[in-house]
Amino acid sequence: MHPRMNIAHLAPDLYRAVAALDDRVTTCGLDRRILHLVKLRASQINGCAFCVDLHVKEALADGLDPQMLHLVAVWHESPFFDARDRAALEWTETVTLAAETGIPDDAFALVRTAFSDTEIAQMTVAIGTINLWNRIAIGSRLQHPVPAAGACRRACGGVPGCPGWRPGVRTGPSVSPRDGA
Repeated sequence: MHPRMNIAHLAPDLYRAVAALDDRVTTCGLDRRILHLVKLRASQINGCAFCVDLHVKEALADGLDPQMLHLVAVWHESPFFDARDRAALEWTETVTLAAETGIPDDAFALVRTAFSDTEIAQMTVAIGTINLWNRIAIGSRLQHPVPAAGACRRACGGVPGCPGWRPGVRTGPSVSPRDGA
């Protein structure tokens, strides 16, 4: 696949607005672990390889357990996730798949057992934001970095803290969706 377009260059004001919203979501006070789970799970559901790659690397850099990240896609089956994680993941799936789920009252009741109304509002905006990023990345066919031949091929991409990380050695550019295609 080849990139279709560079949205950051073609619609820079709109792109910067999305990036500013994302910055606000990141600093809104929502627990970082929850934010990583939300971004990763929504990106998996939407099939956004670029965003899955990016959010796994960011989560690893923030110290999240690699095995847990491998199990996000099958969180229903894993004991790795506590009640709060499960409520956030369920809410993420329900909101991301709104056309299918209709975001029912029972899903809202579940997330309310683990989060305050403010946290639910913040999480809902975070879910909407990552869904927008997914659509920007998929629509423009933004490509995730691919390790050079012979480079570390660990899931972390060679970020600090990974057993395959070496100072000064990166498997690909550190790219954010904000950098464009």
